[in-house]
Amino acid sequence: MLVTSKELFKQSKVKNCAIPAPNFIDAQSMKDYIEVADELSLPVILALAEVHLEFITLEEAAYLGKYYAEKAEVPVVLHLDHGMTPSIIKKAIDLGFTSVMIDASQDDFETNVKKTKEIIDYAHPRGVVVEAEIGHVGSGVNYENHEETDSQYTTVADAVRFVEETNVDSLAISIGTAHGMYKGIPEINFQRLEEIAAAISTPLVLHGGSSSGDENLKRCGLEGISKINIFSDLINAAQEGINQEKPVNYLELKKVISHSMKSCLRHYYRVFNTEKIAK
Repeated sequence: MLVTSKELFKQSKVKNCAIPAPNFIDAQSMKDYIEVADELSLPVILALAEVHLEFITLEEAAYLGKYYAEKAEVPVVLHLDHGMTPSIIKKAIDLGFTSVMIDASQDDFETNVKKTKEIIDYAHPRGVVVEAEIGHVGSGVNYENHEETDSQYTTVADAVRFVEETNVDSLAISIGTAHGMYKGIPEINFQRLEEIAAAISTPLVLHGGSSSGDENLKRCGLEGISKINIFSDLINAAQEGINQEKPVNYLELKKVISHSMKSCLRHYYRVFNTEKIAK
């Protein structure tokens, strides 16, 4: 069933667990994620990043996402991830996405608020929820070199003020993760997470979940994060499967990729303790 994340995040906050948001780039990955969710009888947030529209159009994603979601036995959120172009975000809303992210985290605070409110004013009357980001989750490439990374930690004061000024539905915060792959396991600022979670009731989101370490991610779910995004680990799992199985034709290749990505997603459902939602 196609839903927004509003009720799901209420459950995740009460039960101290996180819901996985795997990024899809085509119909097959979308279908694979829903099949895993159905198999486990757990919700899933299907996320399509704006940067991946080179692989699938918004129209295709909306049509297929709604089709697979309505066939599913579990709640499915169709989410536009890291939307940076207002016209694209609004188009996703019009096409039937149930959740969108406006990522203006690299702008100054006032501009971020202004851009977020513009999207909220468009989305809320249409029954769509909005995620925004403050602080900035940068790239994992330079993660260990803090002089080069563009990551910026979210402050408690900014989180409180941002929520008050925007009424955003969920908030992505920067506490030490980064997009892509890391050189080593990142150090998560759990004290900052605790402080932000105590200061605001808005559901919190973690980007850059891949390669952040199972114990780190499990703890994030236990201590206030409602949704964790994963992508790089899914893609890497597919490549590892190809390297090990060495498929000899395209059909075998597709099977190996699906099997590998599904196994990776199942793993993260366990790490995030998402099964608590079913209890």
